[in-house]
Amino acid sequence: MKRILLVEDSATTRALIRAIIDELGEFEVVEASTGFEALKILPSQECGLIITDINMPDINGLELISFVRNNEKYNELPIIIVSTERSEEDRRRGMALGATAYLAKPFTSSELQEIIKNTVHL
Repeated sequence: MKRILLVEDSATTRALIRAIIDELGEFEVVEASTGFEALKILPSQECGLIITDINMPDINGLELISFVRNNEKYNELPIIIVSTERSEEDRRRGMALGATAYLAKPFTSSELQEIIKNTVHL
């Protein structure tokens, strides 16, 4: 079973995304409420995908992506940004840093599930 690292500071949004992922029935979800917490989890949990928000305390999602892309051990790891930042500039910035996909909030369950499936090539 593939493991997804879900990085989101809102407990409500984390629960919603986890429920959507659980519907797929093919993933284990590991949660982090901050980018810093995600960086502590990465070395101890082998993950096949990161889903991250942008706006978070301490290390934000863009900084997290930069770290992941600049680390040889994780630089091929797919990353999906799920964010309230809806502008084309925000999307371009995230993709330029190395995000695999960008999904603006609010989104539907099927939109997120489709992006996950396409990203991990189910």
